[in-house]
Amino acid sequence: MIHEQEWYKRLTIYQIYPRSFQDSNGDGIGDLKGILSRLDYLEDLGINAIWLSPVYASPNVDNGYDISDYRQIMPEFGTMKDWDDLLEEAHHRGIAIIMDLVLNHTSDQHRWFQASKQSREGSYSDYYIWRDPGPDGPPNQWRAVFGGSAWEYVPERGQYYLHLFAKEQPDLNWANPKVRAEVYDTIRWWTQKGVDGFRVDAISYLDKGLENLKPEDDRYGTSACANLPGTHRYIQEMIHETCKSKHLMTVGEVTCYTPDDLWNYTARQRGEFDMAIPFVTPFHELTHWSPEQMKEELAASYKVLKEEGWWARFLSNHDKPRQVSLYGNDGEYWEESAKLLAALLHTLPGTPFIYQGEEIGMTNIMLPDIKAYDDIDTRNFYENCLLDGMSKTEALKLSQAVSRDNARSPMQWDGTEYAGFTSGTPWLRLNPNYPKINVSEQKNRPDSILSFYRQVIRLRRENEALIFGDYAPFLVEETDLIAYRRQWNGSIWGAVHNFSTQTRQVNALELQGKIRLSNYGRMGELHGSLELRPYESLIWCEREE
Repeated sequence: MIHEQEWYKRLTIYQIYPRSFQDSNGDGIGDLKGILSRLDYLEDLGINAIWLSPVYASPNVDNGYDISDYRQIMPEFGTMKDWDDLLEEAHHRGIAIIMDLVLNHTSDQHRWFQASKQSREGSYSDYYIWRDPGPDGPPNQWRAVFGGSAWEYVPERGQYYLHLFAKEQPDLNWANPKVRAEVYDTIRWWTQKGVDGFRVDAISYLDKGLENLKPEDDRYGTSACANLPGTHRYIQEMIHETCKSKHLMTVGEVTCYTPDDLWNYTARQRGEFDMAIPFVTPFHELTHWSPEQMKEELAASYKVLKEEGWWARFLSNHDKPRQVSLYGNDGEYWEESAKLLAALLHTLPGTPFIYQGEEIGMTNIMLPDIKAYDDIDTRNFYENCLLDGMSKTEALKLSQAVSRDNARSPMQWDGTEYAGFTSGTPWLRLNPNYPKINVSEQKNRPDSILSFYRQVIRLRRENEALIFGDYAPFLVEETDLIAYRRQWNGSIWGAVHNFSTQTRQVNALELQGKIRLSNYGRMGELHGSLELRPYESLIWCEREE
């Protein structure tokens, strides 16, 4: 596909977690042929770009985010021909393919690491980050995200290697120009195959700052080396060498402590990513999220990027609980709040990212026992809860709420056995509510969540004010309400969302115009006041040019 500069601003991106989307051969694992079989569904939804979570060869310690060969497809997912067929059919429908790249680390089964661990000499000896033991064992006390020390000892070398995540995910040494050249060659290889862009995983930690390594430092390694200057230099070099001339879309998963961090990764003059996905732990969101906080973050990010950058607008992905369970109400107001979140996502500044299943309101799965969870992060979180003094019941309840497996349960296509996902036994349990919440039940129902997604996607695509318009919040002092106007070339649109189980009386001069979409089916004109029902969302047009 030929891309114009900044073409990504008009996209509606759908993230697919391949293991859980559609199985084609009955082995219980989603695959590339399964994705291909659902392209008509995605086209009908209004999707024009697919982000594929990793499909590369991998031992699957971290569900594909531990890559053993960047140029091979995991056999469970199919073959490279299957990928080629998917690309061809997607492009035929005008759907771009965005690949997920993991560049901070590889699998310990990657040939580079297998060679590197054998000896301190040789071509691959410094492809990874090795250090001699300290007085008490590891070089310092950094902790890994998935538990334990961030350092692992290898007797063959008599040294430790660094792994910010699982011990099976050794960190690459980006300070080595040969490593960077290998990475850039891999990106060019996929570009030549016709890929349209890249989402880049865990990219904030490339520069480890090891020149200031302190043996007593006991932080998480990711905290110690996030957003260091060398990381930005590496990203700038990588984008310049691989993506810039072809206008490939790039989005980085980044650590953002301040709005300035977001600016550093995405401001046009910086030469880094087109967009960024700030990583926030599910536990932090569960304990700190509120509509008030969201309003503050929206205002801050808009202020810092409105002249120089763009936003990856998302509410959920493979690392988070289901959005209707986290931000909405998956009980009494399940349908209303799922639609509200869709309306919010598609009327804010930025490119909307939909995670598979959100378009039908899939909810958290709440598995009954920690042994039923596949996710390494969930199991580690549970053990840490026990170490903090929680009971097994308390630890399980909290783990259920934050687990990444909530987003990874198989896609719910219909009400038949195994939800139309597979003819075999699914690799992860299905959510028991699939007979009620599924595509088949919603696809022809005009008032369904799926139908609402189709409408709001089309509304955004047909009205440039909802893509390029400025962002002017109002009702900012109103608890549980998020309201704003979008203005572009004389057109003025507005939206208001009630994140509450209570009916709210709202009065504001900005409430003027014709209602174009409502999750309650409300129509008519606004004249400065209205009564918002629980989880009601309204989108209106004040002026159209």
